[in-house]
Amino acid sequence: MTVASITVSETPLVLYALRRADDALILGHRLSEWCGHAPMLEEDMALANMGLDLLGQARELYAYAAKVEGKDNTEDTFAYLRDVRQYRNLLLVEQQNGDFARTMVRQFFYSAFADLYWRTMMTSRDATLAAIAAKSEKESAYHLRHSSEWMVRLGDGTEESHRRAQIAIDDLWAFTGEMFSVDDSERGLVDAGIAVDPETLRPQWLKIVSGVLAEATLARPANDWMQKGGRIGHHTEHLGHLLSELQSMQRSFPGATW
Repeated sequence: MTVASITVSETPLVLYALRRADDALILGHRLSEWCGHAPMLEEDMALANMGLDLLGQARELYAYAAKVEGKDNTEDTFAYLRDVRQYRNLLLVEQQNGDFARTMVRQFFYSAFADLYWRTMMTSRDATLAAIAAKSEKESAYHLRHSSEWMVRLGDGTEESHRRAQIAIDDLWAFTGEMFSVDDSERGLVDAGIAVDPETLRPQWLKIVSGVLAEATLARPANDWMQKGGRIGHHTEHLGHLLSELQSMQRSFPGATW
């Protein structure tokens, strides 16, 4: 027996919360895929803990989206019972782990943005989002520090680690532009002081990224062409495979609890 997908009333605030929750859930799941496979035990624990941080952020945001929507949806139904086109996460976070260098580059790009984003969101006029931001910023600051240190170790390490890190940067760079886009749904929230205009964060993000890459002896790609689509439900083929694993239990055994 399988269960049908839910419907969602995507008001601007509900959609805003779901987008950020989806970012955290999908990236957290990607990090969980390293459990038992990281290059050393300490890193196995670090990646798992970062994944748990992101899962916690997702839960708070899903719960808030459910409260704002005011219907029958919950954090569990948002996570497990939406179709792939209903997910609004960034394309960056759904990209496959690949090797360790690729995972760290993806984490670094996202964390450099998330740390700035949550720090700014602490001043949101929405008290719940501001409280979530205050907790999430502490976690994202650690994620940024951890991934930055690995960028330097990989880039300024061996010839092979440098090569792999540079390949990952060149491949994932095109997915970073979507972090700074704003559509009409979010513009009203920005004007109301509820949401952050991510475009204002781009100069500082570039400064952070460029500084770490320079220290790591890695090159920032010159190509400014960017991929987009995740925020409106247009995803790469990777997300469908990820969701088939993530949702398999709830889809197969509706309402199952531990």
